[in-house]
Amino acid sequence: MIDLRPVGYVVGLLVAVLGIAMVLPMLVDLAEGRGHWPVFMEAGLITTFSGSMIALACSNGVREGLSIQQTFLLTTGVWLTLPIFGAIPFIIGATDSSITDAVFEAMSGLTTTGSTVLAGLDTLPKGLLLWRGILQWLGGIGIIVVAMVFLPELKVGGMQIFKSEGFDTFGKILPRAGQIATQISVIYLWLTGACVLAYLAVGLSTFDATVHALTTISTGGFANYDRSFGAFTGAPEYVASVFMILSALPFVRFVQLINGNVTALHKDPQIRGFLLTIAVLVLVIVVLLQGVFPHSLEQSFREALFNVTSIISGTGYASVDYMLWGSFAVALFFFIGLIGGCAGSTACSIKIFRYQLLFASIRAQLQRIRSPHGIFTPRYDGRPVSEDVLNSVMSFFMFFIVTLGLVAVALSMTGLDFITSVSGAGAALANVGPGLGPTIGPAGNFSSLNDTAKWILTVAMLLGRLELMVVYVILTVKFWRA
Repeated sequence: MIDLRPVGYVVGLLVAVLGIAMVLPMLVDLAEGRGHWPVFMEAGLITTFSGSMIALACSNGVREGLSIQQTFLLTTGVWLTLPIFGAIPFIIGATDSSITDAVFEAMSGLTTTGSTVLAGLDTLPKGLLLWRGILQWLGGIGIIVVAMVFLPELKVGGMQIFKSEGFDTFGKILPRAGQIATQISVIYLWLTGACVLAYLAVGLSTFDATVHALTTISTGGFANYDRSFGAFTGAPEYVASVFMILSALPFVRFVQLINGNVTALHKDPQIRGFLLTIAVLVLVIVVLLQGVFPHSLEQSFREALFNVTSIISGTGYASVDYMLWGSFAVALFFFIGLIGGCAGSTACSIKIFRYQLLFASIRAQLQRIRSPHGIFTPRYDGRPVSEDVLNSVMSFFMFFIVTLGLVAVALSMTGLDFITSVSGAGAALANVGPGLGPTIGPAGNFSSLNDTAKWILTVAMLLGRLELMVVYVILTVKFWRA
């Protein structure tokens, strides 16, 4: 029988922290003077008390190490529990959201997906807008720790290839996780502060700069306006692009950089592949825009850079309605969303390193076909890739494609059209944010979808954020018998 007390203890503490975080939007609402602050006071008290009671009830089961089963349950339990409590301000607040909409919005925030069911963002109390940003910021740093500490040990989708980076955590996961999380947190805070200052320098108000810095560094994409990032043009788009790229890079490389390894960034094949991919895609979009619209070269480059970076990193901001760029651009943006950033970053989707491992495997297989008697081993960053890593990556691709198809079919069964179903499934599973089409595209939102579709997308966001198999393995009978 799996002992759930260590899992409950950690989940309870995180719920309590979430409740304490509600003090910030409460103070903002109090300063704004619209009388919305009691919402966060009430929600904060409920959340903090509930989390404290859960932690207290489970405190007698705390120990230094976590088993693999407990780690699976912890990673899933955190992202299942926090959105429920994070949804409370939306239910009792100015949005007066239904439970379905509130949980959808909170799940979208904490998984840094960025899909929204809220309209009229321009007129919402500032506290609620800040709360959306805080949810994404907390989710962003949370997934980095999960990616760097837990997933390599769980051998999820090839993540074990990064165990060689010096993060030996099994058997002493909590102490080692604390050490890693501290270093990452410092960098995360530094990047957030730098982003705030950069936004202020290009003309954003203090509030807009703060909220958009939270959702940029987390590659979340929640904005303060219904027009998303279209409320800002020019220099803010360049600032956002730079920080979205930085946030989509492996944070372990930043840790190595501040510890004196000046070559950590440019030697990483993930980073080189990610930047090259962005450069090629931006070039393609610039050529397309120059041939279709009478834009200046600078405008074409700016719009291409911003929107490509936003989608590939999973941020989900939109500065323009790229649905108007033609069918080729629309199809391209769908596949851009399925690429993703680097492992160990706030970015989402499939991730660059999995494509690199896939291509390495394909190249080795082609060499074997051409020279049957030769020995060809797939290599990553100059090192041979083990068979279990390749199997894990191939399994991940299979699970992702099958899950994408199942979610799309399930959405179509709720009455949604083909484009909305497929793009919605992709946006949720890849944690990208906007889908395609007039309803959930960059100029729309998810508010008009039926409740069944919203719950399907909520589950898909959870599956995508936790690398699919973390959740799937819990559903097997052998997991509970182990």
